[in-house]
Amino acid sequence: QVQLVESGGGLVQAGGSLRLSCAASGRTFSGLLMGWFRQAPGKEREFVATISWGGGNTVYADSVKGRFTISRDNGKNTVYLQMNSLKPEDTAVYYCAVYRRGLVWGHYDPSSRSLVEVWGQGTLVTVSS
Repeated sequence: QVQLVESGGGLVQAGGSLRLSCAASGRTFSGLLMGWFRQAPGKEREFVATISWGGGNTVYADSVKGRFTISRDNGKNTVYLQMNSLKPEDTAVYYCAVYRRGLVWGHYDPSSRSLVEVWGQGTLVTVSS
């Protein structure tokens, strides 16, 4: 079973930037489809972004498109989420996710929480106005 540890959350003013990291361990990183979700207070956990194994393919939620960038370093078993032009509505706990094996890129719904096999513990991002 893979373990995920997120870091990089914190308090930032609107318009600012943060970079989240998610380090994976415990099982080979090879072939894993990774993603980021977030959960704001009182709301359901929602999809943010996902990235293919090679990093050449990405998908973003409309709410973050053009502002957030997901990337990965397979040599370091780490996935990143660069967040720019942050807004107060981006305030949430951000979770790293590993999708279950066997999924084929482009043939599944990355926003489906039921397809996530492993969740990280989450890191809090607070954006002040």
